[in-house]
Amino acid sequence: MSDADKENPAESASIKALLSAAQRGYRTVLSLKFVYFKQAIPTAGSGAMATASRRLDDVLAAVLDKVDILVIGNEPFIECQDADRGSDRLNEFYETLARQAIAYRDRNGGKTRLYMGALNHLDQADWRTGATDRWMTFVRDTQALDGTDLHPHLPDVAAGQAYLDYVVPRLRAGQKFLATEFSLVLFWKKHLKDPVAPAFAKKYGVATGTPVWQVIKSAIANPFPQEKWTDFLSMSHWFSANQTFLADQVKKFRDTGRLAVAAYGIAQDTPMIDGFGPDSPPWLLNSLFCPYTVQAAADGLPGQTTPWVDQFRALQQA
Repeated sequence: MSDADKENPAESASIKALLSAAQRGYRTVLSLKFVYFKQAIPTAGSGAMATASRRLDDVLAAVLDKVDILVIGNEPFIECQDADRGSDRLNEFYETLARQAIAYRDRNGGKTRLYMGALNHLDQADWRTGATDRWMTFVRDTQALDGTDLHPHLPDVAAGQAYLDYVVPRLRAGQKFLATEFSLVLFWKKHLKDPVAPAFAKKYGVATGTPVWQVIKSAIANPFPQEKWTDFLSMSHWFSANQTFLADQVKKFRDTGRLAVAAYGIAQDTPMIDGFGPDSPPWLLNSLFCPYTVQAAADGLPGQTTPWVDQFRALQQA
């Protein structure tokens, strides 16, 4: 949202791209990211609150009735200082912004549905707090809101159920949830220091005991042929045992009867590879397309993580 200070949001390249997709018939979701790592969450009557309010009005003017879903917040319980995570101040800030967006839509009309977003780490007891309870109470009791967003980045497959067990019973009848991000990135990270699979090491002449993260780093430095990347993943037990995660997780979302939208990361990008090491979050293992670790195909299409691509395509038809 701070980008709204640099240029009119209607002229933002990212918003223009999103609205162009909407004009071509794609359904669209826009999340509004308010970041307060270096300062306290704004309070009513403060200059910082006035700034946040102005930014919101500027974005609403650019996108309302053009995007299908607008999410008030991105990861509020992460994008703040530790002292604010369980505070009333955080809830009051996002509740104020939500009411502002609702009032703006009431005045101007339009198709855009409003959600709050997004909740993280609900598989951990210390992230299910009075503040998250208040969050869900506000969502449930505010008739103009259609629900809340979830970002289940998981340390293991089973942990995703905790998100559904917490959120779904707290929605009112007819409300739904979004999952605009989800992955096993925290699980992948636990295996970065594992030795690479012996079968892979033997086939490709990699030293026995080379850690997984070094193999990934070598793929970043010199992208692998598609077969080598596919072998690296399929020969790694931690990946092959979970290679149906995308389809399985979406099924769990859908089985609740409350899923509005699930979205998944399409392609690797520069921040995923910069300075990659043993303690890096391996977001790049989630990606369908892998332009930074896999050589492009002869037809010019980027390399891919085949299980994710196949499941993603199948889910569009399901």
